[in-house]
Amino acid sequence: MMRRLLPRPGLSVALFLLWAVLTNAASFATLLLGALLALLLPFIVSPFWPDALRVSRPGVAVKFAARIGWDMLLANWAVARRVVGPVAKLHPAFVEVPLDLRDPFAATVLGSIVSLTPGTVSIDVDRERWVLQVHALDAPDPEMLVQQIKQHYEQPIKEIFRC
Repeated sequence: MMRRLLPRPGLSVALFLLWAVLTNAASFATLLLGALLALLLPFIVSPFWPDALRVSRPGVAVKFAARIGWDMLLANWAVARRVVGPVAKLHPAFVEVPLDLRDPFAATVLGSIVSLTPGTVSIDVDRERWVLQVHALDAPDPEMLVQQIKQHYEQPIKEIFRC
């Protein structure tokens, strides 16, 4: 019964909280509109949204989120130092990361995390070859970048979603 009313409860909660933060208003009418949108939007997008994998290791997911936050902080600092420094010292590169993941949703999560980390942008998830294509602002050793992405991000995603 609950799934029929809230097909994606996490999405509904996230939408409501995002609405409350973005509108910065605590009036009843504004919060009611946010609640209505949070309840209706999952129904509207459900035909276009494939079933996501279920988080099977929430503790690992929390640690992983903390790692991503820390990595983003460190990457921001590193990118700022490199951008302010001599541009000639940068080693931009396109890198292909072979994926062990075979689930499109998990691969998309990985690509999104790589894009959130300053200095790297995921370009494509090639589902024929299962390769994540990444552009790095500074990758003097592309193989080291590949190993870092696989160990720091892909491995925990495989563990969190058991895929």
